[in-house]
Amino acid sequence: MIYSVKGTVIEKTPTSAVLDTGSVAFEMSISSITYQQLPETGQIARLLTHFVMREDGVYLYGFSKMEEKKLFLLLITISKIGPKLALAILSGMDVNKFMNAVMGSEIALISTIPGIGKKTAERIVVELKDKFGQLSFSTEETGVTNGTEDVVSALLNLGYGRPECQKAVNNIYKTGASFEELFKLSLKELTS
Repeated sequence: MIYSVKGTVIEKTPTSAVLDTGSVAFEMSISSITYQQLPETGQIARLLTHFVMREDGVYLYGFSKMEEKKLFLLLITISKIGPKLALAILSGMDVNKFMNAVMGSEIALISTIPGIGKKTAERIVVELKDKFGQLSFSTEETGVTNGTEDVVSALLNLGYGRPECQKAVNNIYKTGASFEELFKLSLKELTS
Protein backbone atom coordinates (compact mmCIF):
# COMPACT_ATOMS: atom_id res chain seq x y z
CA MET A 1 0.00 0.00 0.00
CA ILE A 2 2.73 2.49 0.97
CA TYR A 3 5.91 1.36 -0.81
CA SER A 4 8.31 3.91 0.65
CA VAL A 5 8.45 7.24 2.45
CA LYS A 6 10.94 9.98 1.62
CA GLY A 7 11.21 12.99 3.87
CA THR A 8 13.10 14.92 6.51
CA VAL A 9 14.07 12.97 9.62
CA ILE A 10 12.41 14.86 12.46
CA GLU A 11 12.85 12.21 15.13
CA LYS A 12 14.67 8.91 15.45
CA THR A 13 15.15 6.35 18.20
CA PRO A 14 16.55 2.80 18.02
CA THR A 15 12.97 1.51 17.57
CA SER A 16 11.17 4.26 15.62
CA ALA A 17 11.63 7.08 13.13
CA VAL A 18 9.48 9.99 12.01
CA LEU A 19 9.85 11.31 8.45
CA ASP A 20 8.16 14.57 7.46
CA THR A 21 7.13 14.51 3.79
CA GLY A 22 6.01 18.13 3.79
CA SER A 23 2.32 17.72 4.42
CA VAL A 24 2.33 14.51 6.46
CA ALA A 25 4.80 13.09 8.97
CA PHE A 26 4.99 9.29 9.08
CA GLU A 27 6.01 7.42 12.23
CA MET A 28 7.50 4.00 11.58
CA SER A 29 8.78 1.17 13.71
CA ILE A 30 12.34 0.32 12.67
CA SER A 31 15.16 -2.08 13.51
CA SER A 32 18.42 -0.97 15.07
CA ILE A 33 20.12 -1.62 11.70
CA THR A 34 17.85 0.92 10.00
CA TYR A 35 18.38 3.32 12.92
CA GLN A 36 22.16 3.16 12.42
CA GLN A 37 21.79 3.92 8.71
CA LEU A 38 19.43 6.87 9.11
CA PRO A 39 21.00 10.30 8.66
CA GLU A 40 20.91 12.88 11.45
CA THR A 41 17.75 14.79 12.33
CA GLY A 42 17.03 17.45 9.70
CA GLN A 43 18.47 15.38 6.83
CA ILE A 44 16.49 13.72 4.02
CA ALA A 45 15.99 9.94 4.18
CA ARG A 46 13.98 7.34 2.29
CA LEU A 47 12.69 4.19 3.94
CA LEU A 48 10.99 1.22 2.32
CA THR A 49 7.82 0.41 4.20
CA HIS A 50 5.39 -2.32 5.13
CA PHE A 51 1.87 -1.25 6.09
CA VAL A 52 -0.22 -3.33 8.52
CA MET A 53 -3.85 -2.72 9.45
CA ARG A 54 -5.21 -4.74 12.35
CA GLU A 55 -8.11 -4.55 14.79
CA ASP A 56 -5.96 -2.78 17.37
CA GLY A 57 -4.45 -0.17 15.04
CA VAL A 58 -2.58 0.81 11.91
CA TYR A 59 1.19 0.24 11.80
CA LEU A 60 3.97 1.27 9.46
CA TYR A 61 7.35 -0.48 9.48
CA GLY A 62 10.41 1.11 7.87
CA PHE A 63 13.52 -0.48 6.35
CA SER A 64 16.74 1.02 5.00
CA LYS A 65 17.42 -1.86 2.59
CA MET A 66 15.32 -4.17 0.46
CA GLU A 67 16.90 -7.34 1.89
CA GLU A 68 15.89 -6.22 5.38
CA LYS A 69 12.28 -5.74 4.22
CA LYS A 70 12.25 -9.11 2.41
CA LEU A 71 13.50 -10.91 5.50
CA PHE A 72 10.92 -9.10 7.65
CA LEU A 73 8.14 -10.21 5.29
CA LEU A 74 9.36 -13.82 5.42
CA LEU A 75 9.65 -13.77 9.21
CA ILE A 76 6.07 -12.59 9.75
CA THR A 77 4.79 -15.59 7.76
CA ILE A 78 6.11 -17.89 10.49
CA SER A 79 3.65 -19.02 13.15
CA LYS A 80 3.97 -17.03 16.41
CA ILE A 81 6.31 -14.41 14.88
CA GLY A 82 4.66 -11.05 14.50
CA PRO A 83 6.10 -7.73 13.32
CA LYS A 84 7.48 -6.85 16.76
CA LEU A 85 9.50 -10.07 17.07
CA ALA A 86 10.56 -9.84 13.40
CA LEU A 87 12.03 -6.38 14.11
CA ALA A 88 13.76 -7.78 17.20
CA ILE A 89 15.35 -10.45 14.99
CA LEU A 90 16.49 -7.83 12.47
CA SER A 91 17.91 -5.77 15.34
CA GLY A 92 19.64 -8.78 16.86
CA MET A 93 21.60 -10.03 13.87
CA ASP A 94 22.86 -8.83 10.49
CA VAL A 95 20.69 -10.07 7.58
CA ASN A 96 23.48 -12.07 5.91
CA LYS A 97 24.65 -13.57 9.20
CA PHE A 98 21.06 -14.56 10.01
CA MET A 99 20.55 -16.14 6.59
CA ASN A 100 23.79 -18.11 6.95
CA ALA A 101 22.72 -19.26 10.42
CA VAL A 102 19.36 -20.47 9.05
CA MET A 103 20.95 -22.20 6.05
CA GLY A 104 23.49 -23.87 8.36
CA SER A 105 20.78 -24.85 10.89
CA GLU A 106 22.68 -23.01 13.64
CA ILE A 107 19.93 -23.12 16.28
CA ALA A 108 22.27 -22.03 19.10
CA LEU A 109 23.37 -18.91 17.21
CA ILE A 110 19.80 -17.93 16.29
CA SER A 111 18.78 -18.48 19.93
CA THR A 112 21.21 -15.74 21.01
CA ILE A 113 18.86 -13.12 19.56
CA PRO A 114 16.84 -11.55 22.41
CA GLY A 115 13.29 -12.94 22.43
CA ILE A 116 14.18 -16.08 20.46
CA GLY A 117 14.26 -19.37 22.32
CA LYS A 118 15.33 -22.78 21.08
CA LYS A 119 11.85 -23.80 19.86
CA THR A 120 11.34 -20.55 17.95
CA ALA A 121 14.82 -20.85 16.43
CA GLU A 122 14.02 -24.41 15.30
CA ARG A 123 10.72 -23.23 13.77
CA ILE A 124 12.53 -20.42 11.94
CA VAL A 125 15.07 -22.86 10.47
CA VAL A 126 12.40 -25.36 9.39
CA GLU A 127 10.16 -22.74 7.77
CA LEU A 128 12.79 -20.48 6.18
CA LYS A 129 15.54 -22.82 5.02
CA ASP A 130 13.80 -23.75 1.76
CA LYS A 131 12.52 -20.22 1.17
CA PHE A 132 16.03 -18.74 1.34
CA GLY A 133 17.10 -21.04 -1.45
CA GLN A 134 14.40 -19.61 -3.73
CA LEU A 135 15.04 -15.93 -3.01
CA SER A 136 17.97 -13.68 -3.70
CA PHE A 137 18.62 -10.99 -1.14
CA SER A 138 21.76 -9.21 -2.19
CA THR A 139 22.35 -7.13 -5.29
CA GLU A 140 25.37 -9.30 -6.13
CA GLU A 141 23.11 -12.35 -6.40
CA THR A 142 20.51 -10.59 -8.53
CA GLY A 143 23.01 -9.05 -10.93
CA VAL A 144 21.54 -5.60 -10.36
CA THR A 145 23.77 -2.62 -9.75
CA ASN A 146 23.69 -1.26 -6.19
CA GLY A 147 20.81 1.18 -5.65
CA THR A 148 18.56 -0.24 -8.36
CA GLU A 149 16.99 -3.15 -6.48
CA ASP A 150 14.13 -0.85 -5.41
CA VAL A 151 13.32 -0.14 -9.06
CA VAL A 152 13.39 -3.87 -9.88
CA SER A 153 11.11 -4.57 -6.92
CA ALA A 154 8.63 -1.90 -8.04
CA LEU A 155 8.57 -3.38 -11.55
CA LEU A 156 8.07 -6.88 -10.11
CA ASN A 157 5.05 -5.52 -8.23
CA LEU A 158 3.61 -4.49 -11.60
CA GLY A 159 3.76 -8.12 -12.77
CA TYR A 160 6.92 -8.18 -14.87
CA GLY A 161 9.40 -11.06 -14.47
CA ARG A 162 12.68 -10.61 -12.57
CA PRO A 163 15.04 -11.33 -15.53
CA GLU A 164 13.33 -8.81 -17.82
CA CYS A 165 13.21 -6.20 -15.01
CA GLN A 166 16.92 -6.65 -14.27
CA LYS A 167 17.80 -6.37 -17.95
CA ALA A 168 15.72 -3.20 -18.38
CA VAL A 169 17.21 -1.54 -15.29
CA ASN A 170 20.77 -2.50 -16.22
CA ASN A 171 20.25 -1.16 -19.77
CA ILE A 172 19.22 2.32 -18.59
CA TYR A 173 21.15 2.63 -15.30
CA LYS A 174 22.82 6.00 -14.73
CA THR A 175 24.84 6.79 -11.60
CA GLY A 176 23.08 9.44 -9.54
CA ALA A 177 19.71 8.95 -11.23
CA SER A 178 16.73 9.16 -8.88
CA PHE A 179 14.38 6.26 -8.20
CA GLU A 180 11.66 8.03 -10.18
CA GLU A 181 13.90 8.53 -13.24
CA LEU A 182 15.12 4.93 -13.21
CA PHE A 183 11.59 3.62 -12.73
CA LYS A 184 10.13 5.66 -15.62
CA LEU A 185 12.96 4.77 -18.01
CA SER A 186 12.87 1.09 -17.03
CA LEU A 187 9.10 0.94 -17.50
CA LYS A 188 9.48 2.59 -20.91
CA GLU A 189 12.16 0.01 -21.80
CA LEU A 190 9.85 -2.85 -20.77
CA THR A 191 6.86 -1.55 -22.72
CA SER A 192 8.74 -0.76 -25.94
